[in-house]
Amino acid sequence: MNGQVTGPDPSGQSGPGGQPDRHEESGRHEHADRHEQAHPHEQADGQEQARRQEQAHPVASGSAVEVGFLGLGVMGFPMALNLARAGTPLTVWNRTAARAEPLRAAGAHVAATPAEVFRRCGVVLLMLADEQAVDEVLGEVLGGSPASVRGRVVVHMGTTAPGWSRDLEARVRAAGGTYVECPVSGSRVPAEAGALVAMLAGPPDAVEQVRPLLAPMCRESFVCGTAAPSGLLMKLAVNLFLITMVTGLTEAFHFADRHGLDRERFLAVVDAGPMASGVSRMKAPKLRDRDFSVQAAALDVLKNNRLIAEAARDAALASPLLDVCHALFAETVGLGLADADMVAVLHALEARTDALTDDALTDAAADRALPRAGAPSGRSV
Repeated sequence: MNGQVTGPDPSGQSGPGGQPDRHEESGRHEHADRHEQAHPHEQADGQEQARRQEQAHPVASGSAVEVGFLGLGVMGFPMALNLARAGTPLTVWNRTAARAEPLRAAGAHVAATPAEVFRRCGVVLLMLADEQAVDEVLGEVLGGSPASVRGRVVVHMGTTAPGWSRDLEARVRAAGGTYVECPVSGSRVPAEAGALVAMLAGPPDAVEQVRPLLAPMCRESFVCGTAAPSGLLMKLAVNLFLITMVTGLTEAFHFADRHGLDRERFLAVVDAGPMASGVSRMKAPKLRDRDFSVQAAALDVLKNNRLIAEAARDAALASPLLDVCHALFAETVGLGLADADMVAVLHALEARTDALTDDALTDAAADRALPRAGAPSGRSV
């Protein structure tokens, strides 16, 4: 069993782009005559009762709980698309509505508001940009329809400050919901391939409910604790390794390049040795080709670097390698490369080298202008 949630039984109308809305279509023809003959007041009372039942009990398709997904950015879009393609009963929302249209074509329901997602779904996955984005979206739900969170499992999949996640857990629990942390390791390419790695933290029963839903998006999942922020702290530890590793590979490439070594041969040697990894094999061709199209954006790396540094300071930990990387990625963003891939840190390294070269030329010129020891001074004695 792969743990995937199966959708409703297919009919002649189902399939990408042709699947009717499960909730609007369900029972429409079977009960049409009875609804047409009902008194208007009875219809209104029935609709209100149905609305209340839907709010108290998440909508299900067959025996599968409907899954909600908020946030269709660089990571969220392929993750949600993999869920839809796997047949997961899915409702999605994105602030830029056009981003959701391919999900509609893949069979997902597109909600008009975040509150609608919570009304329809028993499990709601959040893949939003940052703390502010989550606060804005959940603020709309908790402020306008707090009862819609009751009984739901809210799964936070983004990367945020651990302390903020702990506060979010308290807010969700106060509204009657259950909170699970589930940050993922991987960038756009693993997200598209369904090969992310998930790090879960939350009540064991909720974690076991969420874990099978991850199968279309993640090749592995690990339980890291029973409460926030264990999942996010694990993610930050993994990201520390990722940031320093990619920065090291980029600096090594720069070293080989400026020494006139064959770049292709250098990368082949790295790939044949014990340092080779999935990350090096993904980033090496980008360095070789100076391809800075985004997989993991430099600005996001800088944000993650800051989160790790803050967590390190909170625990009175030294992070010397991370601090150097922070300076380099700040310089990369400062060069106008915020939306470029993280290997664009190469530009910051090249800028530092060029500055050193300029300084060396200036120093050499100054040295040539000084009289050498033992040379005639030009004065008579």
